[in-house]
Amino acid sequence: MRTRILDLPVQTAIHAHPEHQLVIGLSGCADFEVQGQGGAVNRLHACVVPGGEAHAFSGRGQNHMLIMDLPGAGGEYGLGDSMARLFERPRFLQLDHQMQGLLDFAQHALADPRPDQDGLNWHLGGVLLAALQRRVSDNLVEPPRRSALNSTELQRLDAYVAANLDHPISVAALAAQVCVSSSHFHALFRESTGVTPHQYVLALRLREASRLLQETDLPVAEVASRCGFSSQSALTHAVRRQWGQTPRGLRLGRL
Repeated sequence: MRTRILDLPVQTAIHAHPEHQLVIGLSGCADFEVQGQGGAVNRLHACVVPGGEAHAFSGRGQNHMLIMDLPGAGGEYGLGDSMARLFERPRFLQLDHQMQGLLDFAQHALADPRPDQDGLNWHLGGVLLAALQRRVSDNLVEPPRRSALNSTELQRLDAYVAANLDHPISVAALAAQVCVSSSHFHALFRESTGVTPHQYVLALRLREASRLLQETDLPVAEVASRCGFSSQSALTHAVRRQWGQTPRGLRLGRL
């Protein structure tokens, strides 16, 4: 078992590892998603990540997370049956206020730079894990699998796309704005809007292109560049397909 404190980056990352992992917030907050379950990790909430499960995570500004790695299935040192059940599936655990004193001590002890600290850290991790295991039955919170994005998240996506229209916009970049994995984002977005992420970005590009063509005297090639189209001909093709018009036709107000 390995216990340590890390600051999680604001940029969303996705990875998997063979070890089981328990993540507890010591200060600040982070967002986790495992198997479609999303939740916040902070002073009162922990996340259980079973070994081998891909998970997405990102910090909300400055944060300190207590990370515990434990042997996964097939490891040399297996967990006891009761502890192994804790890692049968992803979980978000609600922590009671009695845990705060133990977490304060853990944060202080883990910050100690002395070279003989490894043994204390190992035992400290065991105490924390045992304390959490005792609270699982009464304090387990199983958030339902997300089926849609909320209005705040959709507004955040609108703002991100609007600010980056002149650049390529990937599904991964969109997913990072709402702290979900790329694979889960596509289904969430389509359920929420009725269109795919590609269709959504294209619609916003076309809307801005239409505005610029009708409200400014910018050359069509410049409009295409500002709205993220690879060329003037790409913009012309998209406009013709959407409205049956050329960019010049839009500019003359024949839409």
